[in-house]
Amino acid sequence: MAFRFFLSFLLLMSAAGSARADFAEGKLPDGAYHCEVYLLGLFLNLGDITIKGNVYSGPVTFGTSGTYNYQMDANGEISWLGPLGGYTSGGNSISLTQATLDDPNAPSFDIIMKQQDGAFTASTCTRK
Repeated sequence: MAFRFFLSFLLLMSAAGSARADFAEGKLPDGAYHCEVYLLGLFLNLGDITIKGNVYSGPVTFGTSGTYNYQMDANGEISWLGPLGGYTSGGNSISLTQATLDDPNAPSFDIIMKQQDGAFTASTCTRK
């Protein structure tokens, strides 16, 4: 029993360690990230979010202007420190944003938005 627990602990730590290595700098690669949601059989354009260092702007589609800071923890969870267009307006809020850096040539992040009515919508933002 103790051996299984120890083995499970080692596997968990090795998985957590590899996740941290991907996000060690605490930021996404610079660039414009195109955001879409798949809804009713169609991909809907939600605009672009531009990342430079630990600053973001957009998506302009929802009338967001200005630049704001963001933070990313060692597990790739992003906290937006300013408004995020339609994701954070009209009663909507961000439930979670998770970065994916599995392929260094195609970084992306998923935004889970909680709508005013309590439903959740997920969108994916991929660097152009």
